[in-house]
Amino acid sequence: MPHLQFELNFTPSAEEKRGFADAIKQYFSEIMSTGTDHIGITFRCYKPDDLVFGRAGTDGRIVFLNADIRFGRTADQKRRLALAILSEISGTWDMPEESVYVIYTEHDGPDFQLSDRVLPSWQTDEDPLADS
Repeated sequence: MPHLQFELNFTPSAEEKRGFADAIKQYFSEIMSTGTDHIGITFRCYKPDDLVFGRAGTDGRIVFLNADIRFGRTADQKRRLALAILSEISGTWDMPEESVYVIYTEHDGPDFQLSDRVLPSWQTDEDPLADS
């Protein structure tokens, strides 16, 4: 269950969050070769001066993405996902990509627990919630 935690120093509308989350789920599914039903997205919205990122300066919007994902994805997959997310953030909220920071933390499948199952280790083109 990837958990994509977006920290923003602004508060988008509910509609913007829904549209953005839908786009991110599709990027993740396609690039990371998995289903969408197990993708968790969190928005943590702060005041403008609550986030600091040196290269972003002090006058603009900032977004941090902490992405907890399962082990096994290639460096290319992670880079392609980061670039897709950077572009989506920039286009959705009219901000420079240099004001976004993507951080991956990798876990084995059993580190992700749901009410009815423990996720397996990642495999290409899998859907961990598909019934076997």
